[in-house]
Parts: sequence; C-alpha cells; structure tokens
Amino acid sequence: MIAEAGDFIGEKKLIAQHLQGHWEGNQWRMNDGTLWEVIVTGVGALNVMQTLRNIPLDAPLINIGYAGSANYDIGSVVAVNEVRLNHPCVNYPEPTLLLTPVQDSYLLHPKQVLTSVCYSNTDFVLQSDYTDCVFDMELAYIAGLGFTQLSALKIVSDNLSLHTYREVASGVEKA
Repeated sequence: MIAEAGDFIGEKKLIAQHLQGHWEGNQWRMNDGTLWEVIVTGVGALNVMQTLRNIPLDAPLINIGYAGSANYDIGSVVAVNEVRLNHPCVNYPEPTLLLTPVQDSYLLHPKQVLTSVCYSNTDFVLQSDYTDCVFDMELAYIAGLGFTQLSALKIVSDNLSLHTYREVASGVEKA
C-alpha cells in the first residue's frame, strides 16, 4: 500500500531499493514467488477507510512510504512494530496497535533497518517532543481497520520539515 498515486514512480523506486524481488508491470514479485498488488490508499483517514473497507482482514499487507522523524537520519529505513495516533494537545486512553514484523527475507538490507513506533497524524507534523519514532498520516487508520497481517516499512524523508519532504520525495534517489 502506498498513499498517493502521484508518488507511484517514487514509491516504486523505494520498493525496489528496499525489498527483495522485482517489478512485473505494476505488481511486485518477491523472490519467494509472492506477487503483491499495489494499492493506493490516498492521504488521510477517510481515503484509507474508503479504499480498504472491502479488503479481507486476514489479507497480508505491507504499507511502504515516507515518514518524518525528529531525530532519525533522512534515508533511514524503519520497520514499524506498533502504531498510535498523534494528538499532542490532549491525552486520553486509546489502544496501541501492534503490527506484524516485516520478514527479514523480504528486505535487501535487514541489518540496516531500525524498528520503531509510528505516530499517525491528520496533518504534516512540523514539531514534536517525541524522538526515536516516525510520523505519517495513514498507518494508524489502516491498522485501526483490524488487519491481522499488517506490516509497515517507512523511509525517513525529513526531520519534521515539509520543504525537505518535498525535496526528498521529488528526488527519490536520495532516499
């Protein structure tokens, strides 16, 4: 799953840079023969829910895309192990959603992959006191739908800078 159709060329490069396998048209074939369809969710909660509402909850899914981080280096690869919503102005009880680890056999460089929590937000995160984590705008909503085999691989595009995100996303070879 990727967020934006406009990012499809860049996301295809990210997938090829970090996952074992190769492209067959607009599908990704893993070295074990598994063939993955690419689903474009759209950005944000409503797009995610509308796009994924008819996907079986036991379908194996990998969300791959960019994320911001307050302190991880740009270009870092992060396998997300849990996801939460980011709401810095209020505190209330809500679940932490655990994800299925990305299989090492899927990764080109598994020893270079960090493991971290992801906080999903409704807007681009420009500042945060949270460190050793990543921020996106979709993953918590995807996980909240109840998928039982959901994994996520995030590439750090910025250190909470919309300008840097745009630069990295437009020149994906840097990631």
